[in-house]
Amino acid sequence: MKTNLLRLLVLALLCANTAFAQQSAVFAPDGKALRGYDPVAYFTQNQPTKGDSAISFVYQGANWYFASPENRDTFKDNPEKYAPQYGGYCAYGTSEGHKAPTQPDAWAIVGDKLYLNYNTKVKTLWDKQRDGRIQKANQQWLSIKDKP
Repeated sequence: MKTNLLRLLVLALLCANTAFAQQSAVFAPDGKALRGYDPVAYFTQNQPTKGDSAISFVYQGANWYFASPENRDTFKDNPEKYAPQYGGYCAYGTSEGHKAPTQPDAWAIVGDKLYLNYNTKVKTLWDKQRDGRIQKANQQWLSIKDKP
């Protein structure tokens, strides 16, 4: 009985956290944009790199973490260049007209812009029609970015 109650409580907290995160224009579970990964490192190291909470910057109401002070300063100088498209929500989901969470390892840089997806399987689907999906997502984002 206690185990089932605990499972329900954990599930409720996870759902509440996801619902709260999706109300923002930036996907930031627990207040951490990109789940605490360094947005600049995707461009400079060509891989997801965990940021350090001691090296952070608040942008668009979310805490962005960085692997180094240099990366933080680079982001501060030009956040629009390094912040992921669609506030870090899933590029595929955005193209379908809804916000969806993302994973740091499901990413791509296209046209010098960072895109994230729900997971690597969804990214594979997104890759098959990438240009069309980006075009659709760009149109959809304007109407969904401020919605829960």
